[in-house]
Amino acid sequence: MSLLQGKTAVVTGGSKGIGAEIALDLALAGAAVAVNYRSDEAGARRVVDQIGARGGQAVAIRADVGIETERRGLFEAASGRFGPIDILVNNAGVFRYFPLAETRETDLQWMFQTNVFGLLLSIRDVVALMPASGGSIINISSLASTSSPVHGTVYSATKAAVDSITRSLARELGPRGIRVNAVRPGAVETEGTIEQGLITGDRLRAFIETTPLGRVGLPADIAPAVTFLASDRASWITGETFLIAGGRY
Repeated sequence: MSLLQGKTAVVTGGSKGIGAEIALDLALAGAAVAVNYRSDEAGARRVVDQIGARGGQAVAIRADVGIETERRGLFEAASGRFGPIDILVNNAGVFRYFPLAETRETDLQWMFQTNVFGLLLSIRDVVALMPASGGSIINISSLASTSSPVHGTVYSATKAAVDSITRSLARELGPRGIRVNAVRPGAVETEGTIEQGLITGDRLRAFIETTPLGRVGLPADIAPAVTFLASDRASWITGETFLIAGGRY
């Protein structure tokens, strides 16, 4: 429990999938965790209950990070409950795959609003609430930022932007003691990837056949890396993008 003891963390999009596992892992390491959700209140409360059952501290806070008033309310509520925010995990994200001919302006606005604008402005808003000693920001990117999957043009573009934001802000915020890194998961089995058919049938077989470790990932494969980057054990790591994809590139 000592790795993050006394720290406060906010995990956006923490009600399910990778975000839920990250919130639980941070709490098990000792952090008090604000579990953010946009629509899945029941899921967020399940995560909070799981953390509480293990002796940790957590609270569920509803906010759409793409909306300024709600985003700021999230961070104010988290800091009001637990104190200065030491750790921000930008996990909230949306995705949809479609061919160029079906691409609409509203699709671009929808994905960029959450995946890029919401992430960048969350960092802007939370920096003012971090202690003078600094903090750690971990952005959840994707292997798609460089693998450029077919029909994933818009989603890949948003995640490439996340990688660039990570490197740039690491330089800008480093003098304040704030580290900025990204984790880039490969194919991970979550509610969303299953629902959209991204890791089922022939696609699942293709992922397994082209992944050196011979399987798709689980949320539990991603969370420990985030906890490490949040901790003082990563005190000289910033501006990095950690690829966690079973050996896939």
